[in-house]
Amino acid sequence: MGIEYIDGNLLKRIIIAGANELDRRKREIDDLNVFPVPDGDTGTNMSLTVLTAAREVEKLSTPNISEVAKAASSGSLRGARGNSGVILSQLFRGFAKGLEGKGVANAEDIADALISAARTAYKAVMKPKEGTILTVARVMSECAGEEALYTEDLEEVITKALQKGDETLKLTTDMLPQLKQAGVVDAGGMGLLVFLKGGIASLYDKSEIKVVGEWVTGTAPSAIFDADIKFGYCTEFFINLKDKRIESEIEELENSVKKYLDTQGDSIVVVGDEDVIKVHVHTNHPGTVLEWALKQGNLNSIKIENMKLQHTSLINFTKKTNGDRMVNSKREWKEYGFAAVLSGAGFEELFRELGAAEIIKGGQTMNPSTEDILACIEKVQADNIVILPNNKNIILAAEQAAKMCKDRNVIVVPSVNIPQGITALLNFIPDKSPEVNRSLMEEAMSQVKTGQLTYAVRDTVVNGREIAEGDIIGVREDEIVHSGKDVQEGAKNLADKLMEEGGDIITLYYGKDVSEEDAAKVQAYLAEKYPQVEVELQSGGQPLYYYIISVE
Repeated sequence: MGIEYIDGNLLKRIIIAGANELDRRKREIDDLNVFPVPDGDTGTNMSLTVLTAAREVEKLSTPNISEVAKAASSGSLRGARGNSGVILSQLFRGFAKGLEGKGVANAEDIADALISAARTAYKAVMKPKEGTILTVARVMSECAGEEALYTEDLEEVITKALQKGDETLKLTTDMLPQLKQAGVVDAGGMGLLVFLKGGIASLYDKSEIKVVGEWVTGTAPSAIFDADIKFGYCTEFFINLKDKRIESEIEELENSVKKYLDTQGDSIVVVGDEDVIKVHVHTNHPGTVLEWALKQGNLNSIKIENMKLQHTSLINFTKKTNGDRMVNSKREWKEYGFAAVLSGAGFEELFRELGAAEIIKGGQTMNPSTEDILACIEKVQADNIVILPNNKNIILAAEQAAKMCKDRNVIVVPSVNIPQGITALLNFIPDKSPEVNRSLMEEAMSQVKTGQLTYAVRDTVVNGREIAEGDIIGVREDEIVHSGKDVQEGAKNLADKLMEEGGDIITLYYGKDVSEEDAAKVQAYLAEKYPQVEVELQSGGQPLYYYIISVE
């Protein structure tokens, strides 16, 4: 007989050790990116997600496994980054549901929780694909469920499930064509196994364990945008409620907390469950906020940071209210407000000119967390808030943030690249309903063809095309259509590929590593070759991608 049960202390150890191991090997997982482009971030996203869970459980000193699982779920939910991170947070969420009300868990309990985790993750994805982290999680849970029918030895159940996970991970290469072409296994599935194996290995090591990985909070500078600090203290804490609350009571209390915080500062994020509420606010009087919060319940994990000393920046807010909301003195409360995720000074300026109220700095290699997006939503002064993720790996986190925001109507328009986001803004009609506008924007986005020019980060062969590290590669949608040595020739060739099915407008967005003079030469080439087409030139200022080209 090996391990008969796991309690809260052991689960806490597993989560922290797993997070540390995933952080240690995140680059290895990043490198499994199907395309050899410099935006492989699955390992980084999963690591940052699970580190927030580890930080939450590290604060606890309870043997109750249900409480530890719930803390991990709450932390991963707020810290989720990228599609892989969101799916991982849903695995934590389902696992916590499966252990609800339990003090310790035996083999059958853990198997049931793993099955709950896989089911919850599948439900969270609109169109689940086999050959991904979902497949690995599901097959492992099914194996655990079968083994638990024949043995009470938890160690044996876990060992068999991990072995099945390894076998399934190898099979993912043949489950998806893009994995087979690249000759790699699914990065998300590998990340899950790295986390679980790292955690389970810690059960045989009795030394003290702490979170050692790099941790990025939801209040990192990437979530902060404009100049001048009005409220100088970033204040975070948990309110431990005196009694458990049902969902309607939680929502009422969240609204009460938000209403009070609106009188004390800005950048407010309030997230709760049945017995704890997480609070984040920027204020000039943290002591006053904490004193008020003490009336609601006991406080812990209090953190106060002087942002002026850190040279971060925030919008200059004044206390002018509209109902129970804080209103920026420079702007009026509106029916619609837009927030967009992007990177590049030129794109930021363009989106603001088109009406975006807030910019979330992010994109390839720097996916914002759910909490980053929530913080941005709180700053948009509108009843209907439209989020433009502009990246397919940010859509799930945006949708998760939208679900967590209960006091306003948040619409996620699933733009997968920046040109689509621009087109969405251009096709917005102020006097139409949110439902009609979403339909109009999505229809307009579907007409945009986009290509991106970047460089290869490794040697590979894709669709019979040999690509060497450092080569200039052009990607049209999800297909590599060009490889070569010259940026300018690559831009011309990529634009030609995009024009194969025709178009009326070509727009060149040149990145920070391309001069305006060189970009103008590509524009001249296209104008001469396609005299009937309008060719526009814009500075995007984006990193990593020399050119982003759209055809409409």
